[in-house]
Amino acid sequence: MSTTALPADPPIQRTRLTDEVLAAQAAYILRGNDLGSMTTAAPRLYPHMWSWDAAFIAIGIARLNVGRAITEMDTLLGAQWSTGMIPHIVFSDDDAAYFPGPQRWGCGTLAPAAPRTPATSGICQPPVHAIAVKRILETAHRRGRAERQAGEEFLQRAWGPLMRWHRWLAEKRDPDQTGRVTVHHGWESGMDNSPRWDGPYSRVHVRDELPPYQRMDTHVVGDTSTRPSDREYDRYLWLIEEMRRVGYDDAQIRLTSSFAVEDVFTSAIFALACDALADLGESTPGRSRDVRDLREWAGRFRAGVAKSVDPESGLARDRDVRTGKWLSSQTLAGFAPLLCGGLDRPAELRLTELLDSPQWCGHPALLAAVPPSTAVGSPHFRQREYWRGPQWPVMAWLFSWSFAERGWPDRAAFLREEGLKLIGDGTFAEYYDPLTGGPLGSANQSWTAAAALDWLC
Repeated sequence: MSTTALPADPPIQRTRLTDEVLAAQAAYILRGNDLGSMTTAAPRLYPHMWSWDAAFIAIGIARLNVGRAITEMDTLLGAQWSTGMIPHIVFSDDDAAYFPGPQRWGCGTLAPAAPRTPATSGICQPPVHAIAVKRILETAHRRGRAERQAGEEFLQRAWGPLMRWHRWLAEKRDPDQTGRVTVHHGWESGMDNSPRWDGPYSRVHVRDELPPYQRMDTHVVGDTSTRPSDREYDRYLWLIEEMRRVGYDDAQIRLTSSFAVEDVFTSAIFALACDALADLGESTPGRSRDVRDLREWAGRFRAGVAKSVDPESGLARDRDVRTGKWLSSQTLAGFAPLLCGGLDRPAELRLTELLDSPQWCGHPALLAAVPPSTAVGSPHFRQREYWRGPQWPVMAWLFSWSFAERGWPDRAAFLREEGLKLIGDGTFAEYYDPLTGGPLGSANQSWTAAAALDWLC
């Protein structure tokens, strides 16, 4: 992979704030985005609650107020479907202009499993929630007696919803026990327009009966080239239309959806989350059967991630369920085994060396040694376009946390410092241009502020 022929955009002049000022600004953003019982992902572009955003946000809020972090998670879990699915959006009543909103999803009227209130979307996102709960309880235990008690009481009431969520993923999204979670929309992966999905999306044929729509995101973000294209959005909405037509029924979606991909990154997160939840349940009587199931799922999905590794590149791969083919791509998801483990020592060493190499974090043009969403030398690399090149601070946090959990403190500390370098000017953007350091996407992004707070406090 070449490390030359890159755009000659000059680095943006940035002033690194002190840690104290950066933490204070991050706290200010989270408080400003607080709606009372939920925190908006971003005030203008994402004015509601997003599932995996909320988990990361709660981790940061816990550094300010454990009780408020618990409320964040209670709100999200309170929107759980009767099947066990945690929906990817929980809609607030404060912004009816967002698209696609509750009316477009139609879950309250079309899906028997959906709650009637609050309104939600009909798909899920990566299951980082048990990781958040573990982190919140760790913070609570370092505080006073009241915080520790609040944390334990929260775990008691959250245990059932979290187990139902994990069981739904293990059984409904991996019925063949491949050890990989199947997603039916790129939005479910969290990496909406990643090159990972180019092949599967190309096989989504949008029909003429797609209802008309008006995008809102391009009115908020000034540079529309940083957002998915209109053609991509047509496919996103057609997949929703397919789900609407079968009432969001899990079995029917699996049979009929145009998009069905075993997502290796979500699978790695699920393995991590199962172990995190099992750790929390180990010391509680009556949870031995749940803990046993969680450990079994963690092992199954860890193995499924490891089996996906491309013997040539060393990167993990997704698998297209509709074609049966592996999907090789030079994206951040390829490092999924470093999150959850499962590789033998030589393969793991090869993958860590690749992460450090000039193809990735060691590329000489990067402003910060944070993994870009797509390899800089990849033909699919677009330095300003959403998940096709930019660096995401929250992904740096996730890898840093996982490395610490796996007993790699030096790697964890390095990613922390590089992540803070990326956001150290206090812009708290959704994502960043890896070559210039320029902030991209929405401003005052809550999960970026949350990552900073957890790193700094």
